[in-house]
Amino acid sequence: MHGIRAVVLGCAIFLGLCVSSWASKAPSIAAASNIKFALDKVAQQFTQDTGLKVRISYGSSGNFVAQIRHGAPFELFLSADEKYIYQLHKLGVTTSDGTLYAIGRLALAAPKTSPLALDENLVGLNALMVQGNLKRFAIANPDHAPYGERAKELLQKLGLWTQIEPQLIYGENVSQAAQFALSGSTQGGIVALSLAMAPQFKAIAHYVALPSELHTPINQRMVLTDKAGDTAVCFYDYLQQEKARQIFTEFGFGLPPHLAAGE
Repeated sequence: MHGIRAVVLGCAIFLGLCVSSWASKAPSIAAASNIKFALDKVAQQFTQDTGLKVRISYGSSGNFVAQIRHGAPFELFLSADEKYIYQLHKLGVTTSDGTLYAIGRLALAAPKTSPLALDENLVGLNALMVQGNLKRFAIANPDHAPYGERAKELLQKLGLWTQIEPQLIYGENVSQAAQFALSGSTQGGIVALSLAMAPQFKAIAHYVALPSELHTPINQRMVLTDKAGDTAVCFYDYLQQEKARQIFTEFGFGLPPHLAAGE
């Protein structure tokens, strides 16, 4: 642990001086699919600043937990829901219970050709269902994808879950759900705001951010695993620095409470 602390301190103070020879190969990072566009940009900036590289795999947080529990060689895990980090820490496969790196948001999104009218209280969605004109609607699978779980919770709170369930198309993760919702294969969906804001999707679809009060907070937490090497530790620290925080904010994420308060 003394060695890890030393690396963290070194990264924080002399981040631009990290030595690329620390790692013979780039560490493998597991990350929730909703942060893909933001994290890709952070990783690119990290390489520019340090000369170090990371390899990132994207998917659903629940599936990554199962892989890490069974020995997958990930050195750092960025989850879409902090509960998965706590599960892994209880199992003893992480060095700590990690730290919050972002607060996620949901968005209602639809292709520009869709008849779905967008509003934050889903009045337009309800109207389309009442008219019998809603054919397919996308969310991430609520059984193992946090954004799907929160989408279900929001729909239940607004009293829409029972009638919309037969029309639902589930994405394996929220990234796949966004592809379904925004590509025209459905009339819309509830996806991560960070994906709806990405240039790739903004060009073909409309979106509206949904009130966070309608679902349990999406506290996104990250943690180093017991396999973490120096480069993974350095990247973990970099993700808590101002440059990374600015990028996450650009993609619609909220800051953890202590950062938002300016602590």
